[in-house]
Parts: sequence; structure tokens; C-alpha cells
Amino acid sequence: MSVPSRAVARAAQSFECAAARRSFASDSSIYSSSQRLAGRGTQCLREAQRATISSQTARVSQSQIRSFSQTTSRNKLKTIDQIKARNRGGPFNLTAAILFVASGAGLWAYFTYEKERMARKRIAEQTKGIGKPKVGGPFQLIDQEGTVFSSDDMLGKYSLVYFGFTHCPDICPDELDKMALMYDKVTEQCGKVLLPLMITCDPARDTPKVLKEYLKEFHPEFIGLTGDYEQIKQTCKAYRVYFSTPSSVKPGEDYLVDHSIYFYLMDPEGDFVEAIGRNFTADQAAKIMIDHIKDWEKPLKKETRWE
Repeated sequence: MSVPSRAVARAAQSFECAAARRSFASDSSIYSSSQRLAGRGTQCLREAQRATISSQTARVSQSQIRSFSQTTSRNKLKTIDQIKARNRGGPFNLTAAILFVASGAGLWAYFTYEKERMARKRIAEQTKGIGKPKVGGPFQLIDQEGTVFSSDDMLGKYSLVYFGFTHCPDICPDELDKMALMYDKVTEQCGKVLLPLMITCDPARDTPKVLKEYLKEFHPEFIGLTGDYEQIKQTCKAYRVYFSTPSSVKPGEDYLVDHSIYFYLMDPEGDFVEAIGRNFTADQAAKIMIDHIKDWEKPLKKETRWE
């Protein structure tokens, strides 16, 4: 082959090789571009999936959080009505405060009542005699109707016993007026469960007839008791009552009588409960008796039970 022909053949071969390289490079570039596009598409798809999952997780978390509180957020409260509505639904509002105070007051009243009741019970137990009574005991006297009245007639009811005499100038009338008020107050709340008794310290002058005329001026339910000197002396001794009546006096003789001034509350079994002195008003004394009567758990002789 001649030299010009070989030169032409080499040039053609070089051109074909260059074209092939360009085609390969182009195909490679297209392939790389497609690969990059595919990679980017995958990455975008993954990011989109992550965003979707995150959004769903956020919504689930928000729904779980909102399930614990259905009230409006504080930063969204704009009106007074909204604030009041939120406060009404809060854990501590006016209703809760009222219930709390009422419960506390109820507990305080209950424990105060129980404390007073236990104190009364201790007083009643301490004053009960063991063997021989400390205050009170058996006696047999005569009432204002001339009928025999003994300590057994006091059983089954509470008794309020007062020692005095009809010729007393001032103290006995005042105490008997108070005794009438006490009796009415007890009867009003507890029924007829109380025997109001006056035992004279002056048997020489206080006959059944005198006692009847004297006591009807104070209360029709009062029972007056008298007897001879020894009977009165033994009864006063049993109730620990001091009196200074002379043992022998002449008819028409004037004298003074000094005696203890107490009301003795006795329970339905004849046991001493409490002594009520002059320092108590009628209301205070009546409350003491009413509380003791209501504490009594055994049967009582009475017409109707209190409400």
C-alpha cells in the first residue's frame, strides 16, 4: 500500500476510535446521571417517609397528651368567662373548698362531742359506789300526800334531789325556782324521765300538808319528802348533806337551819351521777342532765322516748 493510502487509513481509524470514546463517555455520563438521579430519588423518598412517620408520631403524642387534659390551654384563655370556666373545672375550686371546710367542721364537732361524752362517762363511773354508795343510799320517807316513798321508787328514772326547808327566807325559793326551769327543759327534750324531789331538813315544821302547800307554788310535779328526825338525819348522812336542825324543839319555837346547797343527780339505778351547785344557771344545769340522760343506754320509765 502506498504511503498516502496508509495515512488515510490511520486517520479514519483514529476518527472511529475518537467517536467510540465519545460515545462511551456520553453513555457513561448518561448512566452516571441516571444513577445520581436514582440515588436522589431514593433519598427524597426516604426523607418523605421519615417526615410522614415523624408527623404521625407527633400527632399520636399530642393526642396522648391531650387525653390527660381537655381544658383550654392557659395561653388561649382570652375572656373572663373562659377563665371562670377553667377554674370551675380545676382540682381545687369553691365547691371543693366548701366541702373541705364542712368536713373539717364535722370532724371537729364529732370529736368534741365524743370527748365531752367520755368525760361525762368517767364522772358517772367515778361517782358510783363500790359496795356502799359514796352519795345516796336506801331511805324510806313520806311524801306530801302522806304516802310512803322509798329509794326504790326512784329506780327506772333519773332523779334530781334537793335538800331544803319551807321556812328558808331566800336561798331555797331561788333554788326551787331554778329547779322548776331545769325540770321543764329536761322534760321538753327528753320526756318525763326525771323525778324532782325536795327532802326537808326541818321535819319538825315541814309536815306533808306544809310541803304540799309550799311546793305547789313552784311546780305541780315536785315531790316533797319528810319524816321523823332520825329518818331525815340518816337520809342526809347518806347523801353527804350537812344540816344543823336541832334534834328536839318545842312547838312554835323559832330557829334557823343551815344546810348544804346542791342538786344531786341520780341515775335510774340509784347511783350518784353529779352534784350541781349554785354556780350553774338553769340552762347549764339542764344541759348537764340532758347529756347524761341521752348517754344512758338502758331502759327508762318514761311515757315517750325523745326524738
